Amino acid sequence: MNVFKVVDPGPLSLIQDLGRFGYGRYGVPVSGALDPFSATVANLLVGNPANAAVMELTFMGPRLEALAQTKMAVTGAQMGMTINGDPAPDWSCLDISPGDKLAFKPAQKGIRCYLAVAGGFDVPAMMASRSTYVGAKLGGFEGRPLKKGDILSAGEPLGAPSTQSIPPELRPELNPTITLRAILGPQDDYFDQGLEVLFSSEYKVTSKADRMGYRLEGPKVEQIPGKPQSIISEPSLPGAVQIPPDGLPIVLLVEQTVGGYTKPVTVITSDLGQVAQARPGDTVKFKKVDLKEAHQAYADYQAKLTEIEELLS
Repeated sequence: MNVFKVVDPGPLSLIQDLGRFGYGRYGVPVSGALDPFSATVANLLVGNPANAAVMELTFMGPRLEALAQTKMAVTGAQMGMTINGDPAPDWSCLDISPGDKLAFKPAQKGIRCYLAVAGGFDVPAMMASRSTYVGAKLGGFEGRPLKKGDILSAGEPLGAPSTQSIPPELRPELNPTITLRAILGPQDDYFDQGLEVLFSSEYKVTSKADRMGYRLEGPKVEQIPGKPQSIISEPSLPGAVQIPPDGLPIVLLVEQTVGGYTKPVTVITSDLGQVAQARPGDTVKFKKVDLKEAHQAYADYQAKLTEIEELLS
């Protein structure tokens, strides 16, 4: 079923699901939604499985024309969505009719939002995922960002939940200052005073922030004198914090598979959505946690999703 026509694609609108796993050995990154919590909740609001394909909108969403009667939901960044010129709520299940016009304003808080449609966006699965990896023109909608004139279709709806919106207390906070919990490693032994600097300083998000990673500016993280500035390239995971020769951290995200810079710490999985919503100029702090605390944080993250799923059941 055709559900939307793209009138204007916006700066960067991509079809994503929760990621493409198991192909890193071939140089294919995870890709997927940078804020998986918001993407998952958008799907739950319209009765989809958590991993259904959604639209990821960056900074400002597209203008869309509805082609069918369906249900949709928007979560994540605050982009001031309107339907036929009237403000429409986010974090809610909404009815859409043929001819309805959807538009978005520049994000006021956060930078990425997620649009889910009942049945999920129907694009071919590539390597068991519908995510877009733009660098290789793989997956999603023809392996590319959406453009004017594209027609988007959806799968068979499963039925919307009885509860129609998520209460504010269950939505993530979108703050200009974020604290990222991180565990040591894998190359923390290359640093001593540098680790103290990393955990005690404030950093700013630069304009060099995309789906591959976020470059930060602030106090330099120095290695132990005599240690090599680079290592033999090794697999990299989302959340790894690289320190290049200039000493300024880079938080890696979902479209990189290997790297040759040392990584003193790794941001825990449950905090990566905060990185995805950080804007240039926002403040980043790092907080050291151990593996037990990281596991508890992930358990809390999953418990919150379970609470939302039960609310909508």
